[in-house]
Amino acid sequence: MTNKQQLARLAELGVATVYEAAGRAGLIDIPLSQLLPRSRVAGPGRTVMCGQDDNLMVHAIMEHIQPGEVLVLTMPQANPVALVGDLLATQAKVRGAAAILVDAAVRDVEELIELSLPIWTRYIRVKGASKTKIGQLNVPVRVGETQIQPGDIVVLDADGAVCVEQTRLPEVLEKSEARLEREAHMRPRLEAGEMSYDIHGLREYVEGNS
Repeated sequence: MTNKQQLARLAELGVATVYEAAGRAGLIDIPLSQLLPRSRVAGPGRTVMCGQDDNLMVHAIMEHIQPGEVLVLTMPQANPVALVGDLLATQAKVRGAAAILVDAAVRDVEELIELSLPIWTRYIRVKGASKTKIGQLNVPVRVGETQIQPGDIVVLDADGAVCVEQTRLPEVLEKSEARLEREAHMRPRLEAGEMSYDIHGLREYVEGNS
């Protein structure tokens, strides 16, 4: 399986499965709005640390984006200031970005939806950013409590986002497939009337300790 195929499969498996299979590691545990319904993405992160309330470095990163990457935009403190609007998102799409994750705000939401570039954002606000503060490109960033290294795999869907260390991709993919298979075998039993309370031995645990 090629790297591109691995990433596509990780996106199909989804955030919840990948998070559990990774040992509940890497969860990007912040409130996120998914602008494009039903979008699913997995790709290497292209990271940006902006100056506070400033999007100068979002403009600067555009020439560095490689096809299939997830653009991860952060600043020292997450504030409801718009780092991305229609024109910047258009540039990201032209450069081949798979998605944008914004730990700040976006605006021009209707235009962003029409653009069909998957975007996840902490806030939706009109307040504009300055363009005067020099930040950093392609550096480790923190989103919530999770550190994302440049090139780490970012998985996004309707449930939110999770980060997988690049070196763990084959392992996490294998464990995700195994988890999906286990769930597939359990579903007919649940549909037949069995209960997870019994299948997982939870009844014995609860009633044996009561």
